[in-house]
Amino acid sequence: MSDALINGLAGAGGGIIAQLITYPLQTVNTRQQTERDRKKAKYQLSTIEQMCQVVKHEGWDRLYGGLMPSLVGTAASQGVYYYFYQIFRNKAEAAAIELRNKGIGDGSVGMLSSLVVAALSGCVNVLLTNPIWVVVTRMQTHTKMSKKSQLGHSSSSSSDEALLAAVEPPPYGTTHAVQEVYDESGLLGFWKGVFPTLIMVSNPSIQFMLYETMLKKLKERRASSVKTNNGINALEIFFLGALAKLGATVVTYPLLVVKSRLQAKQHTGGDKRHHYKGTLDAILKMIRYEGLPGFYKGMGTKIVQSVLAAAVLFMVKEELVRGTRALLTRSAIKTAKSRPP
Repeated sequence: MSDALINGLAGAGGGIIAQLITYPLQTVNTRQQTERDRKKAKYQLSTIEQMCQVVKHEGWDRLYGGLMPSLVGTAASQGVYYYFYQIFRNKAEAAAIELRNKGIGDGSVGMLSSLVVAALSGCVNVLLTNPIWVVVTRMQTHTKMSKKSQLGHSSSSSSDEALLAAVEPPPYGTTHAVQEVYDESGLLGFWKGVFPTLIMVSNPSIQFMLYETMLKKLKERRASSVKTNNGINALEIFFLGALAKLGATVVTYPLLVVKSRLQAKQHTGGDKRHHYKGTLDAILKMIRYEGLPGFYKGMGTKIVQSVLAAAVLFMVKEELVRGTRALLTRSAIKTAKSRPP
């Protein structure tokens, strides 16, 4: 099994686990990002309060709206990203060694090369998986009226039951979201928000640049230590991943808000302030009607969610890679011993 495939599968596994742990925070954050009512935004509930409101009025299941396509998207995204990241990383390392042989550099991959590798991997990932995330955003932002709010203040239980049967909408699933996107904009609708998302590859690029730099420095520090154990443990990987993601999220968050606005259901009728024709139109309308704070809606929730998810992902991924390599090594040794001399 190639190193790229090991990293790709490990990344997919780590991404799924991180997604399962942090998904309710993602749902709340997407709703915060796509909230366009300035009065509601001004008196916005805390993350915990908003989660409680969703549970109270829409049920627990709405915190996990779009979970299945999101898990598919996460597995695909992380798998594609780490697979191509390792391929591009191997090429960068080979180029660095070749330059060292020519007397240029020390043979290690520098910060700029790490940034380019992460950016190229991110672009491939975005172009292949954007349709999945459009569907996920639709399902996360779809609101379901509670039965109580549908019924109003009716006092008759029998009439309530009859009214419920008449007004309760069918479940909003993946096929509904796909059909909604297609009816709005055709096939191109599945690539809504792809432009800011392509720019957003700077997020994992910055994240991986910071992560690789901090990891390299920590390894060098351990190597120079008198202690015999120079390995990096899972907890240290967890904190390195968290710090790297925190730095990347703070820098790129406004682009994430614009992407969510474009991928959410468009208000084609009524208030034109809530209808975006494209990336530039969304940015200009947000500046005009919401001001700069509009680009940072839900940032606190996103920092908690993304930092936790990234930390879990890095920790699980590294452990899976380490475990897989150990298994393959033992298997190879066992096979070699079983062969006749």
